[in-house]
Amino acid sequence: MTLAAFLISFFLHHAFFDETVAGYMENGTVWRLAEMDGVPMATDVTVEFERGGGVRGNAPCNAFSATQTAPYPWFELSQILSTKRACPDLKIEARFFERLGAMSLSELSGSVLLLSNDAGDVLAFELIKEAP
Repeated sequence: MTLAAFLISFFLHHAFFDETVAGYMENGTVWRLAEMDGVPMATDVTVEFERGGGVRGNAPCNAFSATQTAPYPWFELSQILSTKRACPDLKIEARFFERLGAMSLSELSGSVLLLSNDAGDVLAFELIKEAP
C-alpha cells in the first residue's frame, strides 16, 4: 500500500505542478512593466502568467497572448499574438514585443519579476495585483 500511495502522490504532483514561472506565483497575479532596458516606463503594460503556460497582457495599444513552457528559471515564448489597434505608443509596443520575445531567463523575487537574456536586455515588472 505504501508504494501505491507514493506512486499516486508522485503522479499527482507532476500532473498538477506547473514548472514554468507561473508555477511560482498565484494564478491571476498581474505584473506591470516598470523598466525596459533600464529606462522607466510611463506607459501601461501588464502581463499575467497562467497555469499551463498561458501568457496574456496589455501593451500600450493592444492586448496580447502567447505560451511559455520552459521550466523556471528559463523563459521562452511562442509567437506573440496581438490585436491590431494603432495608437501614439506603437513604437514602444513594437520594442516591448521584440524584447519580450527575446527573453530567455526569469527571476521572481517578492514583488519584482525580471525577464532577461544573454544580450543584456532586461524587462523589469512590478507586482500590481495579487490573486484573490
